[in-house]
Amino acid sequence: MPETATFRIPKRRQHVSTARQRIRKALADWGITDELADAVILSANELVTNAVAHCRTSYAEVEVTLTVDGPELLLEVSDLDRDRLPRPHDSAPDEECGRGLALVAALADTWGHRQESYRKCVWARFTLTESPTPAAPYVLRP
Repeated sequence: MPETATFRIPKRRQHVSTARQRIRKALADWGITDELADAVILSANELVTNAVAHCRTSYAEVEVTLTVDGPELLLEVSDLDRDRLPRPHDSAPDEECGRGLALVAALADTWGHRQESYRKCVWARFTLTESPTPAAPYVLRP
């Protein structure tokens, strides 16, 4: 049976840190720590920040869902701006923004997006493997 944690935050920059904290706690509760937790949290930070910055729907909430199902962890970030899809872009060396999706692509095994009836969801999938130590049951698969 998959383990799932879902929560919503207001579409405001100051709530991105709340999302990171809740994700860190959910991962720790499942025994997911170290490099894998850092990769998921950093990816979530980028996806939530993008949702907050680019969703054009007023008073919207951003929904974050983490699901551990067997050997995979799925991170999903949804917002109500279903028509504004993520587009990776090549940032110039002096640009301060625009590298988030490239970072997610580098950290996750795969990522993508889907349009639903009233929202879009950007997701990232991470492969888990058993750790030899019981204190940290999941690690990134090499």
